[in-house]
Amino acid sequence: MLPTRGRPPRAIIGRMELIPAIDLLGGVVVRLLQGSYDQVTEYHRRPVEIARRWQALGAPRLHIVDLEAAKAGDRRQSAIVASIIEAVTIPCQVAGGIRDEATARALVASGVDRVVMGTALVREPDLASSVLAAVGPEHLVAAVDVRDGHAMGGGWTADAERRPAADMVTRLRDAGVELFAVTAIARDGLMGGPDLELLERSAEHAGGHDRVIASAGVSTLDDVRTLAARGYSGAILGRALYEDRLDLVDALAVAGG
Repeated sequence: MLPTRGRPPRAIIGRMELIPAIDLLGGVVVRLLQGSYDQVTEYHRRPVEIARRWQALGAPRLHIVDLEAAKAGDRRQSAIVASIIEAVTIPCQVAGGIRDEATARALVASGVDRVVMGTALVREPDLASSVLAAVGPEHLVAAVDVRDGHAMGGGWTADAERRPAADMVTRLRDAGVELFAVTAIARDGLMGGPDLELLERSAEHAGGHDRVIASAGVSTLDDVRTLAARGYSGAILGRALYEDRLDLVDALAVAGG
């Protein structure tokens, strides 16, 4: 499925970035419902084509997730990720299976603008210091994927590592992390609006709204307007874009005030 709505991009850059997600599973663009690998919806079989589509509509950045690597640590879709990055001119942030400093450094050296690390930091928050030293704070995003007050790793599976979310954000902030992607797992893929309470708590621990990228549930222009008004750094958009319930061009205009 390829989104068909939207008009040519307007010459407006929002203070809050709207970041389309490209979630990859078996080389196909999909979305999971609440992170469940048993509830997969396929949207597009040509990831490069959809990446170019979002760029053409004005997306300032892409959020690329290797779901296989997120679950098992095996980055077998790295060639597809690389082809997407090569095909577009906007910056890309990449998530899934980035578990050590060497992988983060190699990705940034290859042209990835930001590496998004979750499981490794849940498991070992002190790892942040060495990654920051290797790539710089501008190239690292800490993924804080929250269920029942705990940050989850391991693709959010039942036996995944977990840590109190507030503790994790505070420790990473103190280590020098400047940007956090915060996901309310219970709202992921449901299009019921963002978890504003979780985002506000996260911003408090992170050191400000401008250090938080909101994820999960963002599906209407009102959602975008609310997040932009509160000063969040960005919002990751998924199912609402792919099912044509949120027009990216209109959303970019709202995000820009």
